[in-house]
Amino acid sequence: MTINNGLGCRLSTCAGAGLDAAVALFHSLSDGTRLAIVRRLAGGEARVADLVGELGLAQSTVSAHVACLRDCGLVQGRPQGRQVFYSLTRPELLDLLSSAETLLAATGNAVALCPNYSTDSAPGVTE
Repeated sequence: MTINNGLGCRLSTCAGAGLDAAVALFHSLSDGTRLAIVRRLAGGEARVADLVGELGLAQSTVSAHVACLRDCGLVQGRPQGRQVFYSLTRPELLDLLSSAETLLAATGNAVALCPNYSTDSAPGVTE
């Protein structure tokens, strides 16, 4: 059974149930908010309240995305008193992001212009 939490993170996907691990990994990073959280945590740990302020999103939205990343094993929490400080679990994730940036630079606008996966905010994309 697959449970969708409304944010595009299906619990069976995060658990890898019946799916290739690489597909689950890239799915967990396919949401812009989750990617922004990962990029922010690449600079050091943060609380949900910090992420809310920096991303300008509702606390419940940020919490759900952090929970998805945590369930996928990409983020971990460190309780300190009544607060939880989140950080990336593996430094290899930084290598993956760096490689993705290198690939995007090499392909130019090809990915941004892809009719299947482009975003409304992609440069040069018109509707």
